[in-house]
Amino acid sequence: MTTDRSPAAATSLFEPAGPDRWTPTELARGPWDPRACHGGPVSALLARAVQCVDPDSPVDWQIARLSIELTRPVPVGTPLTVSTEIERDGRKVSLVAVRLHDGDTEVARARSLRIRAKPLALSDDVVQPTPDPPGSPADGIAQRVTWAVDDHVAFHKDACEYRFTEGTWDTPGPVGVWIRLCVPVVPSEEPSGVQRAAATADFGNGISAGMPFDRFTFINPDLTVHLLRSPVGEWIGMRTASHYGTASASSGAGFAESALYDVDGRLGRSVQSLILDER
Repeated sequence: MTTDRSPAAATSLFEPAGPDRWTPTELARGPWDPRACHGGPVSALLARAVQCVDPDSPVDWQIARLSIELTRPVPVGTPLTVSTEIERDGRKVSLVAVRLHDGDTEVARARSLRIRAKPLALSDDVVQPTPDPPGSPADGIAQRVTWAVDDHVAFHKDACEYRFTEGTWDTPGPVGVWIRLCVPVVPSEEPSGVQRAAATADFGNGISAGMPFDRFTFINPDLTVHLLRSPVGEWIGMRTASHYGTASASSGAGFAESALYDVDGRLGRSVQSLILDER
């Protein structure tokens, strides 16, 4: 394992709290505030809601895009309500909206574009970019999380495993890394590939940070993931980089972008908007 894991009573990121209600456990906690969730678990829960919205549909849907907005801090240990709505139904394209509420307050939302899954044989004259995966999980070096490490159990250091193939936690800038979610999103349920990809994609700004964590914050209020297909396997690979722009002398904006992979090759991409500030 790549982390010195803190003792955790929880065994999943969320626990059931009633119909369509889930309570984030300590394993969902983020690095910025011990009272709030990491964006990865929230993204995975919203992805799960999209996948569960119409289980009896005659169409075999796949998620092509998942756009997530983290509108408020998502509290750890508080029962949250998940609501879903099919905004557009169809035979080839569908739009699904998901909202996450703490009482009457919306704390996160997602909008997903689904397309029908259909076998399609590509001819030999189809031109595509050359695959450029960041090695494989077996090629990577196991590394402990070295930032935002404290006495609190948290998602980034206690619920995930890392294999770096390019860069390190301690080296600022772009990295290549494979990440494995080590606990289920909800109890007794194997995470889907889409849930794993959503949870992993939210690491982009943290693993590729070019700003010292002890001096700056670089929080992402959103995450957009585009997928070519459903991910396979437990490991999601990322080749990711953060870009920063300065709006004033002390704060600004940025974005982190990642190419996503699984064991079968290129899988998709993700982008996060970043709010930059001094601590």
